[in-house]
Amino acid sequence: MIDAKALRAVCLGFNGATEEFPFPRHPDVSTFKVGGKIFALTTLEAAPLTVSLKCDPELAERLRAAHPEVVPGYHLNKRHWNTVSLDGDLPDRLVLDMIEDSYDLIVASLPRAQRLLLDWPGESRR
Repeated sequence: MIDAKALRAVCLGFNGATEEFPFPRHPDVSTFKVGGKIFALTTLEAAPLTVSLKCDPELAERLRAAHPEVVPGYHLNKRHWNTVSLDGDLPDRLVLDMIEDSYDLIVASLPRAQRLLLDWPGESRR
């Protein structure tokens, strides 16, 4: 099961990832960003622990239909974001894949120069 410490480590393990607390009215809300854009949003002290992740809209719908732990993004664009409960019912591998997919979606939207600086596998150096 992915706990708060593991979630933080996974998110910060990506090239160029940073953690910020940008909401003064909600100082416990942690955002993980790359290139200044959020790819994961959570309250690490919350129980149950949840994380909101960017997702391809079609995949988001499939994940929600297949897993009750995956719901439309809380306070986010529900077409592009899922909120995932990390209560242990989802396989860790699936959660890790969703986090990586979210990071990749954000990096893919960055300018090419930024993608190259991140040494992102999705960007060739041609």
